Amino acid sequence: MSTAALAGDAAGSTQLGTEQIELSVRGMTCAACAAKVEKKLNGLDSVRASVNFATERASVSAPQTVPVSALIAAVEQAGYRAALARPPAGSAEADPAQESDAEDDYAGYLRRRLILALIFFLPLSDISVALSLFPSFRFPGWQWVLVALAAPVALWAAWPFHRAALRGARHRSLSMDTLVSLGITAACGWSIYAMFFLDSASTRESGFYELVHASGGGIYLEVAASVTTFLLAGRFFEARARVTAGDAMRELAATGARDVCLLAADGSERRVPVAELRAGAMFVVRPGEKIAADGE
Repeated sequence: MSTAALAGDAAGSTQLGTEQIELSVRGMTCAACAAKVEKKLNGLDSVRASVNFATERASVSAPQTVPVSALIAAVEQAGYRAALARPPAGSAEADPAQESDAEDDYAGYLRRRLILALIFFLPLSDISVALSLFPSFRFPGWQWVLVALAAPVALWAAWPFHRAALRGARHRSLSMDTLVSLGITAACGWSIYAMFFLDSASTRESGFYELVHASGGGIYLEVAASVTTFLLAGRFFEARARVTAGDAMRELAATGARDVCLLAADGSERRVPVAELRAGAMFVVRPGEKIAADGE
């Protein structure tokens, strides 16, 4: 026995002349980034946007006269990347598998850098601290050994932070990545100066004398490596959690109805995508079918 239902407000009605658009925003690293993207989008005429940093989504209510390309361009002007996550009502649906693959790729991108950082961080920490606090342990060419261990971490593994900082500098904005990049650069820069200039002279003074009057134990390469490693670990686990949560949400969304049998005023029926359902519309639910929307 078929049942006719009157679609309620949850059917997704929109204001006349406006449409709801969801953008996927990449490159945000803190709540301040989300605030900047939100401010940039709301600066467009008649556009209202809300950006969620945790889900990396921007929910935008924009007039139909505003193209999606203009919204994406506004996000890119703020120094971030954007793409259409959920098309407007009535258009082709986004490919969930493609979105999941992009999230997996980003998690793999962070995992590779985290593994390399861990490989070099452990020996670098031990050797750097020992040679910094006990000058008598130093051997010819010890500076180059530390540089060789620190360079892969401070340059390649930490590249996501440096790249985000440079992108923000081009757009005259600051973020958490700016502080991280500056910290790593400062630690490595001072350490190189201390090793090759302050501690370059070979003396026969006691270790205590060299500790006080040379660099003062100021070799901080292990600090740069530890900051990089721990922040990469945090972002990797965050990305993995987002992938798991996204897969669960997509599986839940897949259980919903994709089309609905719309009942016209003359009693005729036609199947349309659920996105075309509006408040007040009549639709038919047959035995075993999924209910397309809240209704009476």
